[in-house]
Amino acid sequence: MGFVPALDRNAGGVYQYSATMMDALATIAKQDTSLELVALVPDGVAGRHAEFEAKGWRVVPVSAPAGNVRGALRRIVGEGPHRDAWRWWRRRLERRAAPAVSGRSNASLITRGDLGAWWRAQGIELVIFPQPHPWSFQAGVPSIVAIHDLQHRLQPEFPEVSADGEWERREYLFRNCAAHATAILVDSEVGRNHVRLFYGAYGASDDRLHVLPFLPASTMPRHVSEAARAAVRQRHGIPDAYIFYPAQFWTHKNHARVIEALEQIRNNHGIEIPAVFCGSHAGAARERHFELLMSMAARCGVADQIKILGFVSDDELAALYAGARALVMPTFFGPTNIPVLEAWAMGCPVLTSDIEGVREQAGNAALLVDPRRVDEIAGGILRMWNDEELRRTLSARGTERLASYGPADFHARLREALRSARSAIHA
Repeated sequence: MGFVPALDRNAGGVYQYSATMMDALATIAKQDTSLELVALVPDGVAGRHAEFEAKGWRVVPVSAPAGNVRGALRRIVGEGPHRDAWRWWRRRLERRAAPAVSGRSNASLITRGDLGAWWRAQGIELVIFPQPHPWSFQAGVPSIVAIHDLQHRLQPEFPEVSADGEWERREYLFRNCAAHATAILVDSEVGRNHVRLFYGAYGASDDRLHVLPFLPASTMPRHVSEAARAAVRQRHGIPDAYIFYPAQFWTHKNHARVIEALEQIRNNHGIEIPAVFCGSHAGAARERHFELLMSMAARCGVADQIKILGFVSDDELAALYAGARALVMPTFFGPTNIPVLEAWAMGCPVLTSDIEGVREQAGNAALLVDPRRVDEIAGGILRMWNDEELRRTLSARGTERLASYGPADFHARLREALRSARSAIHA
């Protein structure tokens, strides 16, 4: 069985989900000796090979087949600001050459027969993708694909899922994944309903949809000493009390209304609440939005209350959760979100959005607010800041909710998805 991991640590939830799934599969393979694990990784990440091999994975380079022109170009292009132009060109190429499928026909698809032949030569009969990926339908090898959200269908007003051809790129990708995947993983019943609604006509039938709820990131430690928390605060110049929001700087993450809420609290109550933001703003779109947010913070008079950390290590992330008064996450996107689980794992009370999917995930273990209303966000932050009993109650409920679904449950559900996919392959 092959696995195409998400290797960019700046990718946030997708990277964490990928790492958690790799660890789970390694555990499953120890119990099922018929399962050999193969990590399919690019040549350029040879430094990760030892890490994967130590966990029981055989590593196979993806770019080994001759004629992988785009893979070679990608290595030539390298990293840097020019990668945005490269990604735009690649997306344009894929859209022009491969329009969205009609039913299960793959007549218009770009195919990667070389890739499929290489994988089969390695003995691979099934490949898992922790996020939608064109290889899942281009290589012609049976696949399991995780579809995390369909926000381009649900909320196309957000530019990150619709602007500059992004809507068409996502639709092409998700529709083909739905049409050709042997099995599809979703994170919740709400997610299952969304995939069935939009892609049921393309093959996303109930028997191919498997609900696999997220776990807190397996890469993040679960226990952080007070000394370690203090060391992180000192290193970054963070006060003892603060609210925390780890998120990349996309529009849908709703940092703007958090900034406006801080202004409202300062003006109406005379309280200056420090906020710590961490997450990437790399790439043209995120950089533009980040600059707008910083200008807004200055206009609102709260720039001195906000600490921007950028990317942080898993150890620092855990310490920041553990030391925060609350996770404040008024996102517009779901259906579920990993930071909520991470906060619960670290005993951090949660404020998040009263939207479909998120409210089902949080239940009574979070303070829910309308992400469109600054006054509700401000009121929620103020309650979390002042009410120690509320924080204790929400923290305890989060611990209880997290205990109701753990690694053993994740492994069992993933094992069932594997069984179903392998049965379909050999039927």
